[in-house]
Amino acid sequence: MNDIGNGPKVVFEIGPIQVTETVVMGWLIIVAVTILCIWLTHGIKKIPEKKRQVVAEMFVNFVNNMVKENMGPSLIKFAPYIGMLLVYAVLGALISLVGLRSMTADINVTATWALMTFALITYYKLKNNGPLGYLKSFAQPVAFILPLNIISEVATPASMAFRLFGNVAGGMVITGLLYGALGSLSSAVGLSFTAGSWGFNVFQVGIPAVLSVYFDLFSGCIQAYIFSMLTMVNVGAANE
Repeated sequence: MNDIGNGPKVVFEIGPIQVTETVVMGWLIIVAVTILCIWLTHGIKKIPEKKRQVVAEMFVNFVNNMVKENMGPSLIKFAPYIGMLLVYAVLGALISLVGLRSMTADINVTATWALMTFALITYYKLKNNGPLGYLKSFAQPVAFILPLNIISEVATPASMAFRLFGNVAGGMVITGLLYGALGSLSSAVGLSFTAGSWGFNVFQVGIPAVLSVYFDLFSGCIQAYIFSMLTMVNVGAANE
């Protein structure tokens, strides 16, 4: 089981730079997505003849439609960015199904994505309202709510980062605690078997896997979708 309490482990070092599990998982996802994109788009034609092209077009249309519905047709240029967030957030959670540490269980990842979105929000607010208009917006509709507006502005990236991180990390903690409890229960009723360094606990079979599927597959995908939706809504609002 992954130990989330100690954070991602350091895999290797390059001089003073420590490369953690999170970075390695990110590299693996980049390689996997690159290979998948090359395979899906290889030999594409105007009229699809292969199922892989149909799958690729379905995903592109899905992302494009999301952006059009939530940000408007004029902001379709954000489709690649939203698609990237969706793919990385989903795969970042699903890799734990094969025993690897979930990338989105690292607050550094979700916080970076949230700050990227916050930078876009701020950029478009400054672009549309100007620096002076942006600053004045914190004192609207009345000046005394200035502190609340500042807190609200800062809370946007914080809430986005912790929402995704908290759900994935919480699932890992719950699954880990249950896994340990089931091991103790197996030992207590005599259903724990060992042979040298190898151990087998009967109650650890099946139940943790079901929970892992829920937290990593269902919850992970839902939170990735919500994160993408919040990005579209907030950036779209900044462009109004």
